[in-house]
Amino acid sequence: MFCVGWTDSLRAACAHPAIASEPTEILRGHPHAPYGPGCCKEGYGMAVERTVWPGRGVDGLIDRALRLLDRGASEAGAQRAILGIAGAPASGKSTVARLLLAELDRRRPGAAVGVGMDAFHIGHRVLAGRGQTGIKGAPETFDAEGYRHLLRRIRTEAGPIYAPEFERDIEDSLAHVVEIRPEVGLVITEGNYLLLESEPWVRVRELLDEAWFVHLADSERQRRMVLRHQHHGHDHRASHERTFGNDERNAELVNAAQNRPDLWIEQEFEPNTR
Repeated sequence: MFCVGWTDSLRAACAHPAIASEPTEILRGHPHAPYGPGCCKEGYGMAVERTVWPGRGVDGLIDRALRLLDRGASEAGAQRAILGIAGAPASGKSTVARLLLAELDRRRPGAAVGVGMDAFHIGHRVLAGRGQTGIKGAPETFDAEGYRHLLRRIRTEAGPIYAPEFERDIEDSLAHVVEIRPEVGLVITEGNYLLLESEPWVRVRELLDEAWFVHLADSERQRRMVLRHQHHGHDHRASHERTFGNDERNAELVNAAQNRPDLWIEQEFEPNTR
């Protein structure tokens, strides 16, 4: 296993075995997780493989991403592979995506690129005109059709293709700042609503070669969300109101049901050391 370039916690996690074939004990009876024989949740129509991160599943995540990269590279840019990583706000999906991209770039420089769903936030000026700034981040405050159009282009056009990126410091997106060159074989895209089962989001799934769902226990997810808001300049009261208001409504929506994930990733943490 190669762990160069990963954080100390990930290096420590590398000592564990790869994805286990049996459901992990941490997920048995979990209110959000797929359940039952074969890890199949009613309505999924398929078995959902499960693992934990960081820990036993780290090797498996890298290997799965490499297989997708090899599949996309074999198509010589004509049809790139797309890996979608979904999860509630502050569940850890962006961290998983960043770490995968860093490791892939170390092994195959320039072969994988990240594109965030957040880049398709409807502009703040438009939301202000609609009176929707108070629910910014809800499904209706994104350009879902624009996001789907970009994913379709990524799959079918050699490129180069240029994608936007969300800049949190200005709470808006910058156009054409992510370059997807013809030699890119894998695009990793992450966001809250990739596996939402309502229109128009439900049609995102058909554009993904694989879809992973990252889950984190509610109490820890909420704690991290409060800290995130404080990091971006909000006081404790405002951070708490945002976390347990609009953010929590969105998290409940994302956690309630997922559209055919291939892999459920339960993020482990040690509450006594944080």
